[in-house]
Amino acid sequence: MSMILDPKIPSGPLEKKWSKHRGESKLVAPNNRPKFDLIVVGSGLAGASAAATLGELGYNVKCFCFQDSPRRAHSIAAQGGINAAKNYQNDGDSVFRLFYDTIKGGDFRSREANVYRLAEISLNIIDQCVAQGVPFAREYGGLLANRSFGGVQVSRTFYARGQTGQQLLLGAYQALQHEIAEGTVKMYPRTEMLDLVLVNGHAKGIVVRNLVTGEINTHAADAVILATGGYGNVFYLSTNAKGCNVTATWRAHKRGALFANPCFTQIHPTCIPVSGPYQAKLTLMSESLRNDGRVWVPKKKGDPRSPDQIPKEERDYYLERKYPAFGNLVPRDIASRNAKEVCDQGRGVGPSGLGVYLDFSDAIQRHGESTIRERYGNLFEMYQNITNENAYKTPMRIYPAVHYTMGGLWVDYNLMTNVPGLHVLGEANFSDHGANRLGASALMQGLSDGYFVIPSTIANYLATQMGKKASTEQPEFKAAENEARCRINRLLSIKGKKTVTTFHRELGLLVWDKCGMARDAQGLQEALQKIPAMRAEFWENVNVLGDGAEFNQALEHAGRVADFLEFAELMCLDALERNESCGGHFRLEFQTKEGEALRDDEHYCHVAAWEYAGPHTRPNLIKESLGFEYVKLSQRSYK
Repeated sequence: MSMILDPKIPSGPLEKKWSKHRGESKLVAPNNRPKFDLIVVGSGLAGASAAATLGELGYNVKCFCFQDSPRRAHSIAAQGGINAAKNYQNDGDSVFRLFYDTIKGGDFRSREANVYRLAEISLNIIDQCVAQGVPFAREYGGLLANRSFGGVQVSRTFYARGQTGQQLLLGAYQALQHEIAEGTVKMYPRTEMLDLVLVNGHAKGIVVRNLVTGEINTHAADAVILATGGYGNVFYLSTNAKGCNVTATWRAHKRGALFANPCFTQIHPTCIPVSGPYQAKLTLMSESLRNDGRVWVPKKKGDPRSPDQIPKEERDYYLERKYPAFGNLVPRDIASRNAKEVCDQGRGVGPSGLGVYLDFSDAIQRHGESTIRERYGNLFEMYQNITNENAYKTPMRIYPAVHYTMGGLWVDYNLMTNVPGLHVLGEANFSDHGANRLGASALMQGLSDGYFVIPSTIANYLATQMGKKASTEQPEFKAAENEARCRINRLLSIKGKKTVTTFHRELGLLVWDKCGMARDAQGLQEALQKIPAMRAEFWENVNVLGDGAEFNQALEHAGRVADFLEFAELMCLDALERNESCGGHFRLEFQTKEGEALRDDEHYCHVAAWEYAGPHTRPNLIKESLGFEYVKLSQRSYK
């Protein structure tokens, strides 16, 4: 019998759903909150804000991260800003417009109720962060400044130069440290989650490994919250930190949590191009640069001249030409595909031919170099440190790269998965972005989920769990811990001839080629044939040095790559099943005459949620239909 998904969306008008839901939700009284133990895995923006807020409410919180400090979470890398519909610029913004832009930007593949809630809460996030002392940029008169991001025609992005993620994370970190000092939160750094523990079908704990000593143990709680980020490193080269992985969500998936829309991965258009096969990761140049930088390539194929020698009439400002209404600020998926297209035509720049120019000369001439330095100075410094080129004097070279993952574990309106007690926040869930994420919305979602949504919704579950304490002495905990130990011992015992990195790079090249910026049925079927063979070879021929009872980064990497080798198959299967193009999922067979994404709303206006069915078994596909009452389904246009 097929599972029926209940997203628990409240009834009533869109603008009243969230307040109605909070008013009707169950509560846990202040005197009862200390009786509940909560586990939060991950301490980036979503995890740190959730742990701090739940601790402040009085719950006992254990927070786990694999970094040495929450300050090193990958949220720190978000550069350009955070969206909020404050309308400080008086340019026509509103909560509804932010909601509409996000739905349209995601190519009509997200839930209306979730996205409207996100737009509504965005107002509170800015006030919260200002109160924490986040140093947002300000206008001359002292008001908070805003800039534009892709896919919108208003200025709603709040920023702190090119360090917005870092400054927001420091705000959440301070709140977290306060609760640690108060004793409501206990922090477990350098600790990785290896498995989820279910008791009577409910998420009641996790198995972890201390990354310094190698010790494996279990922790019990009344509910588990995952805030572990995205899976972009399945492609090997991405803008993600090297530690980012799919392990926590994938192992929860294998315990029964549905994985939704795994093929929805975002390619970011403004990344420093690959310089050679030795590279282990890529570096992002913030989308905010597209406010002042103009994207172009030479009109002539294979033009050997330096950019300053190419007159303007011989340049193709292709985004401005094709999308006059939005110009260089089209959404990321559109900007990325167009960059690939001009490079495929032989008009790419740089040594590899895989690059386009991002040129600031006009903005410097108009505003002065000092103004551009004030807005983006640290980004220009970073670019010069990596490329040894001065972008004030010569255009930056950029090319698309894997950045964010819109897919993730399926959650309902309460942010709970189909596994009772398991809640998922931020990039680790699928809920708010659809098939493409607009810039500056990741920070918005992470803080919305952590500061405002989960503190209001988790009581709906906890109120049903009074007197149902789990213990690490229960057989389910012992069994899960034993499985984790056996897996580690198996990895260490193979003693093969290929490194973990070799397998990771081979997998990444395959999925980038067959399931990257563009996909087609033939390529996806090829990938689905090759991945199982690659996985089988990994378990026969990988070489993991050292042992498990020590600090062993090769072992950490091996466990994560083993999960990527399983997850990649689901990602390609999901892409093959979705016979349409939408947002970041661009199937070559389904495009308009102009080369834009061609949706099939009749057959694919749904969330594809996959249920694990066991090894070597095709997973079950469960669909959640998406209804649009307040936004009309239409062909997305930015022209």
